Amino acid sequence: MTQLPQPMHIILVEDDDGHAALVEKNLRRAGLVNGYTRFRDGQEVVDKLMGPDAAKDSGLTSTSVVLLDINMPKLDGIEVLRRLRADERTAMVPIIMLTTTDNPREIQKCYELGCNVYVTKPVEYDSFVDAIRRLGLFLQVVKLPPGGTPLKAG
Repeated sequence: MTQLPQPMHIILVEDDDGHAALVEKNLRRAGLVNGYTRFRDGQEVVDKLMGPDAAKDSGLTSTSVVLLDINMPKLDGIEVLRRLRADERTAMVPIIMLTTTDNPREIQKCYELGCNVYVTKPVEYDSFVDAIRRLGLFLQVVKLPPGGTPLKAG
């Protein structure tokens, strides 16, 4: 008997309210009717995902995927990526950089630090919507590690 996959939980780390609304709306349009947790800055996500109550307060599940912007207040996305990869509780969580930054050095740095995918958000509205729709289609076929991501309280 084939076991059905659990729905993916999207953790969106995005400081721009308009971008966050467009991402959620267009992922849903692409067929991803999942749980969503949104964080508005890098420090907030680090505190919630890596703090002492991370397992119960963060929204992090065994089927979570993080969509992470780079340009954010308090802690930028590159530092968030570095910290998430350095902590055993979050080291295996799939991380997709979703940002307007298309600087080749930034892209390379993110891959070196362990991001799984780097997606540039187009500035033009229709292109942005199309890119998020395609990301949603991609996420529908992504396979997470067997048994999901190990999550342990700190």
